Amino acid sequence: MKAFIMAAGYGTRLEPLTIAVPKPLVPIVNKPSMLHNIELLHFYGFREITANIHYHPEQIQNYFGDGNEFGVQLRYSYEEELMGTAGGVWRMGKVINDVQDTFVVMSSDAITDINLSKIVDFHKKKKALVTIGLAPVEDPSEFGVVITDADSKISAFQEKPKKGKALSNMVNAGIYVMEPEVLDMIPANTFYDFGKQLFPKLAEGKDEIYGYKMTEYWSDVGNLSQYRTANTDAMTDKVKLRIPGKRSAKNMWLSRGSKVLDKAGISGAAVVGVSSHIGKNVKITGHTVIGGLCIIEDGAELHNTIVWPNVYIGKNTRVEDSIIGAWCHLDSNVTVGKGTVISNRCRVRNNTNIPAGTKISPDAIV
Repeated sequence: MKAFIMAAGYGTRLEPLTIAVPKPLVPIVNKPSMLHNIELLHFYGFREITANIHYHPEQIQNYFGDGNEFGVQLRYSYEEELMGTAGGVWRMGKVINDVQDTFVVMSSDAITDINLSKIVDFHKKKKALVTIGLAPVEDPSEFGVVITDADSKISAFQEKPKKGKALSNMVNAGIYVMEPEVLDMIPANTFYDFGKQLFPKLAEGKDEIYGYKMTEYWSDVGNLSQYRTANTDAMTDKVKLRIPGKRSAKNMWLSRGSKVLDKAGISGAAVVGVSSHIGKNVKITGHTVIGGLCIIEDGAELHNTIVWPNVYIGKNTRVEDSIIGAWCHLDSNVTVGKGTVISNRCRVRNNTNIPAGTKISPDAIV
């Protein structure tokens, strides 16, 4: 069975991180979100995968290549202009692949540990044309709400309802099982959307479109707060992801070549990437992720912080509840306030105090 990954979007709600990096490459516990989904597909036996790409496409292709390193055959559908969710899948299925059988579609940037075998079995048992993975959420106002009958058949859709007006708390999780005939229902070479156009049309036409209510973890990682939460959820086993590194009883994951000179300073959970160096008297608390090839100098303090690869954090610098992008350099005695996001390739000078909630775009000098 073939799988398609939707990886063409901008990820604007994760800015400034996604100014320099496409959302599918934003790391969650030191792996790109798209890699977590490729690993999930691989676990359930999918080997032929196609991804549509548009924004910073060369970065995605350079990282994943032909997929051989990850045990799959990976192909790409480059969209010079975005074609929408359905339009993108049409191109992957009709132009890049000749799809003759049931196929699965996933988003590249959501995090889930859904049992793909169960949703495919559900789809076939119902003899469905389309099956949509549905996830329960507390606030459906930012999602496409899906209404089903007692037999799980979808009767209606409600796009981003106002708070308190949602007809259900079950939302479209961007996980689909489809029959190849669906591709013929999508206009060729046209911008076309699943949630706003094709699915409502199918439901109104009484086609066999069903909702599969997920019991597993799902997060669309739609904003910076959800991004931090997804990392924490992985470290606390709320979602089953393959976290790189060897896990210790102290909830620390150490990758090959990494050195922690004073493990007593780690009182929370920590993921430390390949060949990173954690100096003496460094304090790491909460749930903190440190990417590969990082240097955390003596006396630094990190609390609930996500540090991307190739970052230098100087002596006695304190970072709290923040995100530090790749190739950043923070000098000594810097204080980074809560909720700060520093994007890639930034420099923060000695003794600088960055106020809480600051967002710094790539290549800045502060």
